[in-house]
Amino acid sequence: MNKIHEECGVFGVYASETCNVASMTYYALYALQHRGQDACGIVVNDGGVFTAKKDLGLVGDVFTKETLKSLGHGKLAVGHVFAGTKGSVNIANAQPLVVNHVKGSMAIAFNGNLINKNELRNKLELEGSIFHSTGDAEVIAYEIIKERLKSPSIEHALVGAMKQLKGAYCIVVMSPTKIVAARDPNGFRPLCYGKTEDGSYVVASESCALDAVGAKLVRDVKPGEVIVIDAMGVRSMADHCGTAPMTSCIFEFVYNARPDSVVDGYSVHEARVEMGKYLAKKYPVDADVVISVPDSGNDAAIGYARESGIPYELGFLKNKYVGRTFIFPDQKDREDQVRKKLNPISSVVNGKRVVMVDDSIVRGTTSGRVVKLLREAGATEVHFMVSSPPFLFPCYYGTDVPDKSMLIANQHTKEEIRQMIGVDSLCYLDLEDMKKIATMGGKNGFCYACFNGEYSTEIPSPTTNKYEVKINIEEKTKRHL
Repeated sequence: MNKIHEECGVFGVYASETCNVASMTYYALYALQHRGQDACGIVVNDGGVFTAKKDLGLVGDVFTKETLKSLGHGKLAVGHVFAGTKGSVNIANAQPLVVNHVKGSMAIAFNGNLINKNELRNKLELEGSIFHSTGDAEVIAYEIIKERLKSPSIEHALVGAMKQLKGAYCIVVMSPTKIVAARDPNGFRPLCYGKTEDGSYVVASESCALDAVGAKLVRDVKPGEVIVIDAMGVRSMADHCGTAPMTSCIFEFVYNARPDSVVDGYSVHEARVEMGKYLAKKYPVDADVVISVPDSGNDAAIGYARESGIPYELGFLKNKYVGRTFIFPDQKDREDQVRKKLNPISSVVNGKRVVMVDDSIVRGTTSGRVVKLLREAGATEVHFMVSSPPFLFPCYYGTDVPDKSMLIANQHTKEEIRQMIGVDSLCYLDLEDMKKIATMGGKNGFCYACFNGEYSTEIPSPTTNKYEVKINIEEKTKRHL
């Protein structure tokens, strides 16, 4: 489907005793699979010896029973799932990244997007760093190593490196003896940690990964916080806390996060149900049935049905063996997957006035294909309810929102979009209503930039970055000559 996606999921574990942490990480990554389907990896630490496996593909395909066994046992491990944009899907960009440096070894898993990546990378290259990937993780690794040379510990090195990092990031670093995790000062991306009954600690992008390994959620990592997990337990370093306003990504609640997760103390499922209720209050229609575009529209559709009194039915059968099609980097690939993934249940929609609920419209092309499937199945009316405001602006913080020219709502009016996708009515959740729903979780501070263009940080300038690259190439040429 023409979906926006979040690019990564991270996990780390410090077990109470040497055990099969590879399997533990495997189950956690399975729970985080929705955050990335292009590549995955696990690194196991057995007494300071790192054993790594990463490859392109799904967690269940990359990690067989034999592969997990080959990773051995240990007390520490980190894992990662990756979803890339077109051109970035290759083994070099798969994580976790393992780096051997003068102070030892380090494995790093990263989620987010650095807005100053080009600037940092250019500077590091001029200083002699050699890059093997195009991702942010390698940039961060080099910054940590630079700080490690003058810092007493890996956690102090990470705190120091964070002074150079701008944008959205959640980082999990494994040293020979510790798991260290950090969240950017704005808290764009979710990160939490929990504890198992046997005293093991885990940190993950979402609480659903904690549930998958039998850990109880302790709390979310605070924006700007660094937590250290070692033989002494968990301790916090708050050097960067409060240095920026909290602007957590609202799209985690709209789409990115799994509905059974709790993000910053707020149930994702409950937030989405409320979105559907607000749509029903503001945009009532005469209809016979409410259906969702699975799975992203399920919770909001339940909310719409509850509030409107219109019965909720399963309108589409989703083929569970076809992955999240929004992750296909090529638009034609995404469109070709629609019919393979979704099939309307004719007995539910035939001769019916249908309310169809989904979380968003991005490019609009595959939304039209879904509507066409309903028409072919006999739906007499299709009323499209969208549980987010129109996407008008790109995201620079790790959610893959396309350029403005690719966003249908940026290029067309609502009426034009309605006609283009072939629905009888089209309604978006109002931004002000979304803000009301967000604060129901008990916290303020969310980023709505993809809807209103109000960015909470400076944004990268393509012109400036190209200029910097040109200057650096000239510098390198001079040095070479």
